[in-house]
Amino acid sequence: MAIRLLTPATINRIAAGEVIERPAAAVKELVENALDAAARRIAVSITGGGIARIEVSDDGEGIPEAELALAIERHATSKLTDEALVRIATLGFRGEALPSIGAAARLTITSRPRGQDVAARITVAGGCVGAISPVAAPFGTCAIVEDLFYATPARRKFLRSVAAEASACADVVRHLALAAAEVAFSLTIDGATSFDLPAQDRRARVAALYGRGDSAALIALEVVREDIRLTGFMSPASLTRASARHQHMMVNARPVRDPLLRMALRIGYRDAIPAGRHPVAALWLEIPPERLDVNVHPAKSELRFAEPDAVRSLVIGAIQRHLAMPATIAAAPALRLDPARATAAWPYPAAPSLASRAQSRGFAEAEVAFGFDLPPGLRRHEPPEPGTDYPLGTPIAQVFDTYILAQTADGSLVLVDQHAAHERLTEIRLRAERDAGGIASQGLLSPLPVDLPDDDATRLLAAAGTLGELGVEIEAFGPGAILIRAIPAALHRADPGVLLRDIADTLAETGTAAALTTRLDAVLIRMACHRSIRAGRRLGLDEMAALLRAMETTPLAQTCPHGRPTVLKLTRTDLERMFGRAG
Repeated sequence: MAIRLLTPATINRIAAGEVIERPAAAVKELVENALDAAARRIAVSITGGGIARIEVSDDGEGIPEAELALAIERHATSKLTDEALVRIATLGFRGEALPSIGAAARLTITSRPRGQDVAARITVAGGCVGAISPVAAPFGTCAIVEDLFYATPARRKFLRSVAAEASACADVVRHLALAAAEVAFSLTIDGATSFDLPAQDRRARVAALYGRGDSAALIALEVVREDIRLTGFMSPASLTRASARHQHMMVNARPVRDPLLRMALRIGYRDAIPAGRHPVAALWLEIPPERLDVNVHPAKSELRFAEPDAVRSLVIGAIQRHLAMPATIAAAPALRLDPARATAAWPYPAAPSLASRAQSRGFAEAEVAFGFDLPPGLRRHEPPEPGTDYPLGTPIAQVFDTYILAQTADGSLVLVDQHAAHERLTEIRLRAERDAGGIASQGLLSPLPVDLPDDDATRLLAAAGTLGELGVEIEAFGPGAILIRAIPAALHRADPGVLLRDIADTLAETGTAAALTTRLDAVLIRMACHRSIRAGRRLGLDEMAALLRAMETTPLAQTCPHGRPTVLKLTRTDLERMFGRAG
């Protein structure tokens, strides 16, 4: 096949596919342009998930009329002081954003720098550039994107729902607003104001975007090592979320989702929080520009550090040291349940404590109470006589306060992940209640207000009817706040605030336009985790036995709701093979 040069139109559309893969990417590029123009206020408006219309206006430096046509040319930029690409101090620098957007959509740019009597306007539609015309407009720049991907319909087919795309746009604006707290930001989605924030300090901006409840508990962090500086806010080990969507990282004021930094954050918390939970963090890393390569990803969301080990070590060490610091944390309000509002009760009595404790080192301390509920008819007992044929065997020890070690009648060893197994049992119970007509709810004696980001609160209120079917009763409680009136009776030991925040994360992940069944199942699984025995909790022999017996009669108990195995079995033959005894 002969080699040929691509046409300029095709080149622009390929570039558009690399830089502008969805509406959120267009929003990101336009807001970054506003920040690079030294704007002190930026207003973003989204319609139809950003597919129908995006408008970003700012009060920045503006584009002179003589340079307006050049601004929509590829590889034309005002953001590089030299062409060495060594000391990049601006968010944008490639000169591809505006021409890429203009190649895929209808783009209108109106700009007026100070000192220019009138504004100038230029339009681009599918790569076709219109004439520049004078218009009346305030100082600054307004960029309007309409009918995104009309010129590249193949790209449009891969977009998610309007609600999901709008949520992605909101996340981008929130991340940029967090990175530039000194700039006033507003976001409007389909005519409704999502937030309108004045210029403020970082702590206030975090509170405005994360919700007052979470931000009040965050630990301030500041560490300097040589010429690298790390500042920001991190959650204590007691504050975690169900997903990593509340982790924001900025490098030299650039919002990033860099794998090295995310891994360092995860390692820093690894020994402090349960598996499957995620910390809340807003971190700013400042590093000399010459020790950083931001030109490794079309969307500039990933970086290459000249000394990655130093950066990784700084982040991990800082987090671990701050987690180890003594802190005064206000006690959480006691959960008060209203028995009169319980439509049904968990029918299993609490496990009785054993009179004796296991003697062998590493066994569970039987006196340590945990409210695992025994199945009906199971009473406190001595370990079954040898030869009792239970499929999962008789518990003989608890390993690492996480795994139950049992032995079956044929001598096989069984290891059970106590959290994963109990999570499945709880999920099956909740699902059965739901299918039987509704999950039994337990009212709170004192309704509990929970502060949340505005979009999370809106998402929860929109799903209030669905949540009611799951035993969670909520109502609006002012801007960015939800009042919890009841939670599922089976989750009566759960923290209502943490439960509600996790449900908000689940709804954000599944998307408001997802099928009802998908949303219900996802929320059920997330709720089941709140009632489950955690790794690290010591269990008595009765509690271990009760868990094994319940697993034996529960469908799908071989895996947790997330698909991870709950049980591993080693036969005598397996052990002999491992030790080289097999003939």
